[in-house]
Amino acid sequence: MFSPDRYDGRMPYRRCGDSGLLLPAISLGFWHNFGHIDNQDEARLMMRRAFDRGITHFDLANNYGPPPGSAEENVGRILAHDFAAHRDELVISTKAGHDMWHGPYGSHGSRKHLLASLDHSLKRLRLNHVDIFYSHCPDPHTRLEETMSALATAVSSGKATYVGLSKYPLKTLKKAVKILKEMGVRCLIYQPPYSILNRAVESAGILDWLHDEGIGCIAFSPLAQGMLTPKYLNGIPSDSRAARPEGFLQSDQVHHHLDQIQALGQLAAQHHTELHHLAIQWTLQHPAVTSALVGARNVAQLDQIIDSLQTPTPTQELLQAINEICPT
Repeated sequence: MFSPDRYDGRMPYRRCGDSGLLLPAISLGFWHNFGHIDNQDEARLMMRRAFDRGITHFDLANNYGPPPGSAEENVGRILAHDFAAHRDELVISTKAGHDMWHGPYGSHGSRKHLLASLDHSLKRLRLNHVDIFYSHCPDPHTRLEETMSALATAVSSGKATYVGLSKYPLKTLKKAVKILKEMGVRCLIYQPPYSILNRAVESAGILDWLHDEGIGCIAFSPLAQGMLTPKYLNGIPSDSRAARPEGFLQSDQVHHHLDQIQALGQLAAQHHTELHHLAIQWTLQHPAVTSALVGARNVAQLDQIIDSLQTPTPTQELLQAINEICPT
C-alpha cells in the first residue's frame, strides 16, 4: 500500500533535542489546504506521498481549516482509511489556544479550553491520543501554572505522549518550561516561525537557549508563506496567496521584502540551486532546529520541497552572503 523504500535513508531523521524521539528533517503541516474548502483527493494524495517519502510527522491545530476544525476532520478520515495500520510509524501533533468556538471558553490558555479542545481534536482525528499536544500561544491573562497544568494533565491522562509550546517569548518560555518540569513533565519541543526573512527567534536568543536546554525546535513557515519560492521573484502573481485580500500573507509583506527576495533568488542561481531549496537548507543548518514544518498545495509542490534535502548544505561563504542580505 505504501512504498517499502520509505525508510531508505533519503529522509534524514533528527533527534528532537536530547529526547528519544526522532523527527523527519521535513514535517508536513496542515495549516492550509486541508480544510473543507480544499480538494480532498489532493489532500489524501499529499499525505500518502509524504509518508512514501519518509515524512512521519503530521502537524495540526484545532483551528486549522477553514472552517476551524475541518483540517482535523479531513485528516482523521484519511488516517482511519489509509494509515490505521501505520499509526505507530507516525507522530501526530495538534494544538489549542487560538480562537476555536464561540463564547468565553473557545480560546486562550485555561484548563477548560485546552482540555476540552484536546477531547474535540481526538474525536475529529479519530485517535485515542496525539503524540504532541501544544499550547499554541501564550495567554497573558491566565497564570502559566494553569496552562501548564492542562498540558501535564494531557500527558497523565494518556491523551498526549509529549507536550510542546508555540510562539512563547523567551522569558515566558523559560518560566513555562520550569513549571512543567516541576509538574514532572518535560517540554519536548518548541514551534516558532523561522525563515531567512524572519529571524526573530534567532536574534532573541531562543534558538541558542533551546539548544542548551536540549529542547527540540520545529520551525514553521521556513518558506515565509511562499515568499522564499520562485513565485514572487518578479512581484505578485494574480493567482498567488498574496494577491487575495484574506489570509496571512498580504501584498505589502511581499513588497516590503521584495528586494531581499530578488537578491536571494540571484544568490541561489549563482550557486546553482532553487530559492526554496536554499531556504529549507538554511533553516535546517541551525543546530537547534530539529525539523522544518512545511505546507504544500499539491503533490508536485510537496515533492519540490522534499527535493531540497538532496541539495548541498550551504557553505559558510553562502551563509555569510545570506546574512548580508538578511541580517539577524
